Amino acid sequence: MSKTEQHLKRIQTKVQDLVKQQVSLLKENQSLRDELRTREEKNSLYEQQLADLRQQSEIWKYSLGTMDEREKKAFEKRISGFIKEIDRCIAMLGS
Repeated sequence: MSKTEQHLKRIQTKVQDLVKQQVSLLKENQSLRDELRTREEKNSLYEQQLADLRQQSEIWKYSLGTMDEREKKAFEKRISGFIKEIDRCIAMLGS
């Protein structure tokens, strides 16, 4: 085999190795993207659960009377906002 043929053979082998490596990296990349998506979904769920727990905690504090004035006003403002939103939805349903 001539030097040129040997050189071409080495190049061909290296190209094949690079293609295999690329395929492997693409699979790994997809796997990591799937894992990231799963973790983002779990994170979103945990954030929603945390928000729900905080809301329950505020309700308990309000019902037990353990809120200070600032917290009480902020809570009442949120409740007022919810009521306005409900009223708006009812008005939209009525039209």
